[in-house]
Amino acid sequence: MAPFEFRSVNRIVCEAGSSLKLGELIAPTLQQVGANSTARVFLLVDPFIQSTAKFQEVLSGLEKAGHHITVCSKVEPDPPEQLVLEVTQKAIDCQAQIVIGLGGGSTLDVAKLVAILALQHQNLKTMYGVGMVTSRRLPLVLAPTTSGTGSEVTHISIVTTGADTKMGVVSPVLYPDLAVLDADWTLSLPQHVTAATGIDAMVHAIEAYTSKRLKNKYSDFLACEALRLLSANLNKVCKEPDNREARQSMMLGACLAGQAFANAPVGGVHALAYPIGGIFHVPHGLSNSLVLPEVLKFNAPMAQDLYAELADVVGSSHSISNPAKSAKCDSFVRWCANLSPSTGLPSKLRDVGIGEADVATMADAAMLQTRLLSNNPREMTRQDAFNIYSASW
Repeated sequence: MAPFEFRSVNRIVCEAGSSLKLGELIAPTLQQVGANSTARVFLLVDPFIQSTAKFQEVLSGLEKAGHHITVCSKVEPDPPEQLVLEVTQKAIDCQAQIVIGLGGGSTLDVAKLVAILALQHQNLKTMYGVGMVTSRRLPLVLAPTTSGTGSEVTHISIVTTGADTKMGVVSPVLYPDLAVLDADWTLSLPQHVTAATGIDAMVHAIEAYTSKRLKNKYSDFLACEALRLLSANLNKVCKEPDNREARQSMMLGACLAGQAFANAPVGGVHALAYPIGGIFHVPHGLSNSLVLPEVLKFNAPMAQDLYAELADVVGSSHSISNPAKSAKCDSFVRWCANLSPSTGLPSKLRDVGIGEADVATMADAAMLQTRLLSNNPREMTRQDAFNIYSASW
């Protein structure tokens, strides 16, 4: 067995309704850093979540526990640098002692960075890349409200740095002290959000399992269990949005996938998805789903055995009589290609307003994602990216 290192969060609470107990859940985190049992809490939350009755219950619970709360809802998808800095200033102004992120992936990514930047020991621009964070951070608690990004258990934050570019901050410092998995937040999600975030989580599991760099036995186990949970429940939660048990399984699956790809990083699907989101502002999960089938077809010559193994995990191989790995691989690619149509999502780039003439621009932008492309099981050139986008159009 090849040697490997695995890192993750210190503590995970997986329980429907657990967000209502945040006041007591954060107490051990505060004690670990020598803070008082009550603290100045900077609570970053999605604007939509802030307007819900459940959020008011969460806020009330934190206040009853004696915490002083500053709420900030200045969050948007694909957060730009300026937004991160503005939110950080609000945390500095309230002299935050702990940061809580409650929302989707963008909110959690910003919360991670704020927890570091609020100490004013390092500039954001010096943090981009792998292992560039030199500062410590404030105590950090993350509670996702979608079952997709896995951001609550990753050491990565993505920031929009230009009109069509994104950069990542990758450091173990970004792992939170506590991740709270409460699927009750997802009960009211629109179907297209449920579907897109669910497929996003599946892509995390698939790419972690096939990562050319740092793939290991631990991440493999998590990726397979994540994909098993997600594949068994995605269509169920789309058809039965009030199914609390299926929602919690999706939340756990997304978390496991997040832990997997935090240690065995994602590749070509994400590299090609980033320009779709960065240039055309297509939500991240949907961006992934649009290029997933064609990237899998491209990777199949180098990842056939691994895709055949994943076919057994999702059950796509059960309906074929040919036990050959090539047949299993093909069944897995077909199964993944059906994810978007089966959940009502657009399946082609043109369906989200992207023109055929935009393919070249996206191919150029994808080649800038060298950190991700280095993980892909098959080397991908600019012409390969162009061909994949064209086939996805």
